[in-house]
Amino acid sequence: MKTKSGQKRIYFSFIISFFLIQCIKAQSIYFPPLTGNQWETVSTESLGWCADSVQKVVDYVGANNSKAFIVLVNGKIAVEEYYGTFTQDSLWYWASAGKSLTSFMVGMAQQEGLLNINDISSQYLGNGWTNCSIEEEQNIRIWNQLTMTSGLDDGSGDADCTIDTCLNYLADPGTRWAYHNAPYTLLDGVISNASGISMNSFLNTRIKSRTGMTGFYIPLGSNNVMFSTARSMARYGLLISNNGVWNNDSLMTDQQYFNDMVNTSQNLNKSYGYLWWLNGKESYMLPGLQNVFPGFLLPDAPADLFAGLGKNGQYVFVIPSLNMVVIRMGDLPNDGALVPTIFANEIWKRMANINCEITSLNDVNINELIVYPNPAKNFLTIKINGNDYLGSWELLDITGKKILTNKNCSKINLNGIENGIYYLITESGERKIIMNNE
Repeated sequence: MKTKSGQKRIYFSFIISFFLIQCIKAQSIYFPPLTGNQWETVSTESLGWCADSVQKVVDYVGANNSKAFIVLVNGKIAVEEYYGTFTQDSLWYWASAGKSLTSFMVGMAQQEGLLNINDISSQYLGNGWTNCSIEEEQNIRIWNQLTMTSGLDDGSGDADCTIDTCLNYLADPGTRWAYHNAPYTLLDGVISNASGISMNSFLNTRIKSRTGMTGFYIPLGSNNVMFSTARSMARYGLLISNNGVWNNDSLMTDQQYFNDMVNTSQNLNKSYGYLWWLNGKESYMLPGLQNVFPGFLLPDAPADLFAGLGKNGQYVFVIPSLNMVVIRMGDLPNDGALVPTIFANEIWKRMANINCEITSLNDVNINELIVYPNPAKNFLTIKINGNDYLGSWELLDITGKKILTNKNCSKINLNGIENGIYYLITESGERKIIMNNE
C-alpha cells in the first residue's frame, strides 16, 4: 500500500507475549477486605486480553469437569467463573494442593520457635511412629517430610496409611524422592504437637483471621483434607504471590524459609520445593514414578510459575513475574492422571494466547519496544519509539542459555537457529520469541 506521498507503508505482524506483559509488573497489589464479599475486579480489555480468547480458556476449563476458575492480576479478579451448580459460596476440597498450605504453616511454626525443620520427626511424633529400626527412624527429619525424601516405602500397600506398620524403611532419608502421602500427612501431627493446638486452630489463628480465608481441615480416611471456597483458595494464592505478606501484615517473616519453600529443595526432583511444584527447572519427577523427565514440568507455562497441585486438578498457580494467581477447582479432568499436569499445561497453552494480536505499528503505542515478526523465521527487527533499537541485547533459549548477543544492531540474523521458544532481553524490556522455520 502507498500513501498519498508515494511512500510505502509496511504493516507488520507482532504478538506481545502473554508471559511478558510489562504493565502488570508496575502496579501495586490489591488485597480484598478481611470480611464480606467485596473484591475489586479488573477488565480483561484493560489487560490487553481478547474477549474471544479469554472465553476459549473459560470454555476449555469448563469442558473438563471444572467447578471454579479464577484469575487474579495484581490481586484483582480478572476472571471468575463457576460451572454447573457450583457457586462463590460452595465448598470444595483442595486435595494435595493443600500440601502447599501445610508447608506454609510449618514455616510459621518454625519462625515462632516451635520447631526447626532440621529436627528429628520423632521429637514431635514420638518414638516408633514408623516400622523402622530406631536408628533408621532417627534419621528422618521434618525436612524429609517437606521434600518427599523420607526414604519410607511408598509401594508396600496403602501410600496414605499413617499407621506405624505401614511405614517401612526402603532407603536412607534424602537419597530417594517419592510422592508419599503418609509422611506428609504426619506433618499435621508435627504442627499440632509443636504448637499444642489442633491443625484447624493453628490455621485459624495464624492464617485465616489475617487473610479473610475461610475453610477447615476434615479427616478423610488417613488424610486431613482442606475444604474451602474458590475465593479462599485465591486469597491463599494472593498471600503467597506477595511473599507471605497480606497487605501490610507479614505472616511469613522467615524469608529464608519462604525462598527455600518455592525453590528446588533437593537434587532428586528439581521441580519440587517444600511441598510446592516448580516450573522452569531442567527436569522433573511425577507421582508414582521413579523416572526423571527432562524439561519443564509445564512447558507452556511461565518459567517462574510454582504451584500447589492436587488430585483431580485442584490447582493454585502463582506467577510472581506477572503478579498473577490462577485457581481451578473441580472433578477429574479428561487428563485422568493422579496429579493432572497435562491438563494444567493445556490451560496455560491457551492462556498464552489471550493477548490481542497487533497487526500494525499504528495499533501500538510507539513509546515501547517493538519486535517483529513473531513468530520469526530468518530475521528479527527491533525498534523503540519508532526508531531502530541500538542498545545491547541477548537472545536466550528456554533454559536461559545465551544464544546470541550484540549491540548497535537492530536486525538479528536468525539463520541456523533451531525452532523453539526464545527470550530477547534488551535494556528496554523483554520479549518472548517463537522461532519457526517451517
